[in-house]
Amino acid sequence: MNCTMKSKGRGNAEWHMRMYHSLVKHFGELNWWPGETPFEVCVGAILTQNTAWSNVEKAIAKLKAEDLLDPLRMDRIPLEELAQHIKSSGYYNQKSKRLKGFATFLIDNYGGKIENMRPFATKRIRRELLELNGIGPETADSILLYALNKRVFVIDAYTKRIFSRKGIFPEDIDYENARAHFEKILPRKVRLYNEFHAQIVYLGKDYCRKSRPKCESCPIQML
Repeated sequence: MNCTMKSKGRGNAEWHMRMYHSLVKHFGELNWWPGETPFEVCVGAILTQNTAWSNVEKAIAKLKAEDLLDPLRMDRIPLEELAQHIKSSGYYNQKSKRLKGFATFLIDNYGGKIENMRPFATKRIRRELLELNGIGPETADSILLYALNKRVFVIDAYTKRIFSRKGIFPEDIDYENARAHFEKILPRKVRLYNEFHAQIVYLGKDYCRKSRPKCESCPIQML
């Protein structure tokens, strides 16, 4: 069966939920995003830009060892020193600036605590995050969903690839339209958004690869 073949009823809510349950049955519940604290989740969201998660894990382990997974300590450490601690994540000079910018923002506006952001409207927080240097829609939405438990569906390259191959939308769809698609069609539940995105990441990483996709053994081949 070809990955891109079309089927009746594709793109509706029932089809999406069938996909979701098929993935959970295959991968199990993933309980993503890994992180011991909301701030660690935010740091991971920034570090994972343009790199594999395995590289991020090394950087976070180093930050943990240096007791730097704290906004105040991260704000105070010299930029060059912070960059050396996150070297494994790639683009470490840029990412160190982004981390310090986020830490400063958190201290100046929310008393250095992620939890203080939760009572405010999603649109407000998203707008503030997007105004920070180096934080784009995917990173902002990852922080909103995984650190703040806001109802925002995260879109990444895996999502666009999988759903374009299934004929749901074109791969070059812009971020906001792709996000609107899921938020309109799925039940508005944080837990569902969280777990569905994690399942999509695993599907894209293990099966729906950019080159040489494993269509024959894909867990959603039957859709």
